[in-house]
Amino acid sequence: MQNTILVCDDDKEIVDAIGIYLENEGYKIFKAFNGIEAIEIIEQNEIHLIIMDIMMPKMDGIQATMKIREQNNIPLIMLSAKSEDTDKILGLNLGADDYITKPFNPLELIARVKANLRRYTKLGSLETKNNVYQSGGLVIDDETKTITVDGEEVHLTPVQYKILKLLTANAGRVFSIEDIYEKVWNEPAFNPENTVAVHIRKIREKIEINPREPKYLKVVWGVGYKVEKI
Repeated sequence: MQNTILVCDDDKEIVDAIGIYLENEGYKIFKAFNGIEAIEIIEQNEIHLIIMDIMMPKMDGIQATMKIREQNNIPLIMLSAKSEDTDKILGLNLGADDYITKPFNPLELIARVKANLRRYTKLGSLETKNNVYQSGGLVIDDETKTITVDGEEVHLTPVQYKILKLLTANAGRVFSIEDIYEKVWNEPAFNPENTVAVHIRKIREKIEINPREPKYLKVVWGVGYKVEKI
């Protein structure tokens, strides 16, 4: 599979130069000149890495990065003429994976592109994360310890997270209350009904549109709980 890279900068000469460097390395290049154009390209194409300038008209790189990170985790290298540490820290805190200051050495740029792609590729094919568990719109990324429902992040306590991860990783399988308690608390279950039930109720309040008619986290009466396999 040919890796695709989106280059976004309001300076056409810089975009064209980066495009030439990367096309010579065998990458397919998409070009954008502001954050709005970049987001439109990402929505319409499969992009494997983004090179994003900070200072641009219409929508700058900071705003664009924040918008992109709402939906996906494409590797993103921030590009800027500024060299102050505060700009670097801001970009990384907003979700950038790497940072390059203009003017840059083309060999350094290529090396950083390859290094960031290696984190997401294996033997030339995009890696499938083994630590992401999903049922329909419910997604758990165990690497980042984040949970999203229909793209919106929800926040659970550590115990709630462990319960939902256990059930989602085994979607469709019914776990008894005793099984849930012993696997999450790592101790023998002794009258665990109320404890588990309270946590299940709290989880439903956070992940379900209507907790009384749950889409994901369901009770199997007389047996236990499960996350529906969707």
